[in-house]
Parts: sequence; C-alpha cells; structure tokens
Amino acid sequence: MDLIQALILSIIEGLTEFLPISSTAHMIFASSIYGTQDDEFVKMFQVSIQFGAILSVVALYWKKFFNFKSFNFYIKLALAVIPALILGKLFDDKIEAILESPIPIAIVLIVGGVILLFVDSLFKNPTIKKEENISIGKAITIGFWQCLAMMPGTSRSAASIIGGMQQGLSRKLAAEFSFFLAVPTMLAVTMYSVFLKDWNLEPTIAQQKSMTPLKVDFLGKTYEVYQSISQKGYEMILSSSQNISNFIIGNIIAFIVAALAIKLFIGILEKYGFKIWGWYRIVVGIILITYFSLQ
Repeated sequence: MDLIQALILSIIEGLTEFLPISSTAHMIFASSIYGTQDDEFVKMFQVSIQFGAILSVVALYWKKFFNFKSFNFYIKLALAVIPALILGKLFDDKIEAILESPIPIAIVLIVGGVILLFVDSLFKNPTIKKEENISIGKAITIGFWQCLAMMPGTSRSAASIIGGMQQGLSRKLAAEFSFFLAVPTMLAVTMYSVFLKDWNLEPTIAQQKSMTPLKVDFLGKTYEVYQSISQKGYEMILSSSQNISNFIIGNIIAFIVAALAIKLFIGILEKYGFKIWGWYRIVVGIILITYFSLQ
C-alpha cells in the first residue's frame, strides 16, 4: 500500500466512522477497487487508524471524558462495551470472512438505508436529553444494539444511535452517546488488532529462500507451497519505514477529518434527521452492487 492509498483510506475512515453509513463498508470497497483487499497489512491498517478517530472524540468532548467527578459516566461506558467485546471475540473469524465479499456488504448498506428513512418517524417523542439521565440499564441495552454492527455494512454509529433513540434518547444525545461508546469499543478493537491478533502473511521471496516448502500433489503434479508467516500488527507496522509512515500519517489524517465530520454530522442531524443518510446508503449500495457485479 502506497502513501496515496493510505491517505485515501484515512480520509474515508475519518469521514465515515461516526456517520451512520458504515466506515468498514467504504474502506472495503476502496481497497477492493485498488486490489489490496486481501493484503493483511491493509486490513490491519483499516482498523488501526480508528485510533486517530477515537482521539477526535476525546478532544471534542474532553470536558466529559476528563470529568472525574462523574464516575457513573465511566461505569456506563465500561458496561455498555462488554457485549461488543465478547461477541466480537467469538465471531472474529466469521466477520473477517464476510469482509472478503463486497456484494453482501452493499446489500446490508441498502437495507440499513431503508431503515434510516423511517427512524425519525418511529421515535418522535424522546424523554431523555441529558447524558446524566441515561440509566445503566439503558446504556447496556444500547451496547447490545451496537453489536448489530458486527455485520459489515450495518454501521456501528447507526446501530448505537438507533438503539439510543429506541431507549428514549433525543437524536443529538443518541448521537453523542454513540460517539462516547465508540471510544472504549474502538480502542479495544484497535489494541487487539495491533498487539494481540495474529495476521497471516505470504512470505517474501527473500524469506522463502530460508524456508522448506511443503510438497503438495494435485492432478498428478507436485507443487511447492510455502506456509504463511504469522505476525502481530505492530510487527507489520515496524517492518518498514513505509508502513510506519502510513500508520502515523493515517492516524493524524483520521483524527482531523473525524473531528470535522462529527461537527458536520451533529448539525445535519439536528436540522434534517436521518433521511439524508438513508438515501445516501441506498444510492451508494446500488452503485457498488452494479460495480462489483460487472467485475
């Protein structure tokens, strides 16, 4: 992955992470167009640059995150993130398999768009307009709603915002609580991908010279196959100066763009609601299905 591709993915992450349009879907489609969707470093990079997006939330809402007198706020986030951590770990491999199929993700994008067209009319009378009034039970329920986003194309933001509105939160508060909940959720996913997860890489030609290949018989012919090399995310990052540059610059760009996107989203949400995002998802989903069907 070159620097231009890293910049584009970082801009996409920053723009889409906190909007109800699925950042995962947009980055998968971009990497598919580039032909890098099977690259393990690209997959890890798409997760790791969420760290920059996380920091934008903390920076914008620093008074909330560093108000240590409001201990209930931290308890709500800690409990609300548990469902996603458990289910995410259990279904990690299945989710990764889905990420390799762009058309099902595009279909989910469209279905989610249709749902967003009706969200505003379904939840007209919010009863909770301040974070302090969100009970621990409601926070945990929103955490379960967030788990719907494990299906790529759903959008973590959309799932948790709709969950918040279903629990009686106003549109603005539901969006803001979704941002707050994103911090521990995305931080956990990023740390797992960078420091704990084993990524299987194809050995380079130089590495193959020091390896003993496996001999595989197929249709009467014998082929030499090299086993993949397992690496942690941070090992991939540190393996080259290009990867280090991409990681650092990618997180900086994601931070800046995400901060701007959050401000933009709140303004549009308060004024127009969710319909504009619903139509966007439907149009983009149709375009992407058409594109990948013709490949």
